[in-house]
Amino acid sequence: MPVDPVTLQVLVGGLHSICEEMGATLIRSAHSPNIKERHDCSTALFNSDGELVMQAEHIPVHLGSMPAAVEAILGAEAHPGQLWIINDPFRGGTHLPDITLISPIFIDRRLLGFAASRAHHADIGGPTPGGMPAFSTTLEEEGIVIPPSLVGDAELRDLAERMRNPAQRLADLRAQRAANRLGALRLVELADRVGAGALERGMSEVLDYSERRTRAALTAVADGSYEATDVLESGEGPARLLLAARVVGDELELDFTGSCEQV
Repeated sequence: MPVDPVTLQVLVGGLHSICEEMGATLIRSAHSPNIKERHDCSTALFNSDGELVMQAEHIPVHLGSMPAAVEAILGAEAHPGQLWIINDPFRGGTHLPDITLISPIFIDRRLLGFAASRAHHADIGGPTPGGMPAFSTTLEEEGIVIPPSLVGDAELRDLAERMRNPAQRLADLRAQRAANRLGALRLVELADRVGAGALERGMSEVLDYSERRTRAALTAVADGSYEATDVLESGEGPARLLLAARVVGDELELDFTGSCEQV
């Protein structure tokens, strides 16, 4: 049964409110200035297939890559109460100080979706404070690399002990966990209010609605090809980035042909 426009907007508002409250909880509960003052953190909700359904208006580079982090845990069997942690850039992370916590959300023993939070931690246990020293030649030299892993409080404590100012690191990790727990609680409350089936259909419709709005925005752009170039600094010299964007009707194709190889 399709979701009517009024119900859809109620669900959009509800999901967005959950993500914003998750972010507020994380910022309020964190100890480090990175999160508490700079707000270098992000929160989001995903459906049971790992698709990004809603996000707070936080850090774009976090939110753009968080779906890949959730995808990295989809092959594992999910259970209520689980908490996943990851910062590996090759599995959906960004730089190592950005640690992601992911919590599956269940209602009546059925997977409803995932709550996720990502935050920039002030240290990641590398050879220099803050991590990412300029002399690094491998990822492991930048700090602790965390593959997708299940953790409890003991594992979070052990991880924090490998970093500078472990008490602050642990407090920030617990703040992320609290944000996830709140997101799960609020999503279940929303499901109780509108019905789990209606919420699942609504989350699917949110994705379709987002696609329709994106395609509508593309139709406002004149058909044609648009190009842009930029240069990134690297230890091997300037790395050229070339992007060609082709717009045809409501479709967009991005082509990076001609860009520098990975360095």
